[in-house]
Amino acid sequence: MSTYKDIGVEKVGHVGTIEIRRPPLNFFDISLINQIADALDEFDRDIEIRSSVLSAQGKAFCAGANFGDPARQEQEARQAEKKGDPADNLGPINHLYLQAVRIFRAKKPIVAAVQGAAIGGGLGLAVSADFRVTCPEARFSANFTKLGFHPGFGLTTTLPELIGKNNAELMFYTSRRVTGEEAYKWGLANELVPQDQVKAAAMKLAGEIAECSPLGLVSTRATMRAGLADRVMAATSHELAEQTRLRATEDFKEGVKATEERRAANFKGR
Repeated sequence: MSTYKDIGVEKVGHVGTIEIRRPPLNFFDISLINQIADALDEFDRDIEIRSSVLSAQGKAFCAGANFGDPARQEQEARQAEKKGDPADNLGPINHLYLQAVRIFRAKKPIVAAVQGAAIGGGLGLAVSADFRVTCPEARFSANFTKLGFHPGFGLTTTLPELIGKNNAELMFYTSRRVTGEEAYKWGLANELVPQDQVKAAAMKLAGEIAECSPLGLVSTRATMRAGLADRVMAATSHELAEQTRLRATEDFKEGVKATEERRAANFKGR
């Protein structure tokens, strides 16, 4: 297995494991999503690997993007000033989504071990997996509207397909945090176990999958997920356009500030 900066990658029998190592909140950026996609590509090339587990260190599975990070803000400011290629002018989010689509193009089943919060784009990452094992303490939130923002990471396509249009709308319009028990009832999670057993249960499920024919698994998964990556690509294109528009608003700045200060936002609609 290759060595990566922010993830641990191992092979346990016929199961490949990816562990996000940016505790405690495991915020993502282009680099992290690219590393996960690269590891999944590596698994696809390894004939011995038949399934994989995506897990994380720390108290959160993935808290999404850290909009309050000064380094991120500086990078985006530089990108906004950039001239030349129109695609480049769409900024870092565009390139992150290009990497995210690579995750959806992985060929082998993925089990996400969600031991804590999966927030915003972190929810999108969890939903990119075929299955999710979670616990009562976990929280699932599409908190974009509370930031004055638009959902991303393909969630406008993947979440309705997983839990139904109306439940997805409920998550989008309220930005509420859904508990592990609620996620399990809705079908957002496939298994609900005690928090200290989440990764072991995910490994057990991945191991059960890995007992099956590797050729049969890849073939069946390709049928079941036919066109998904292309639908996600189309969704992220629209999501990006809306996010780019909303990022320039006063409400977005207020939403980010209110989140950092742990208070209710005072939105003005402009």
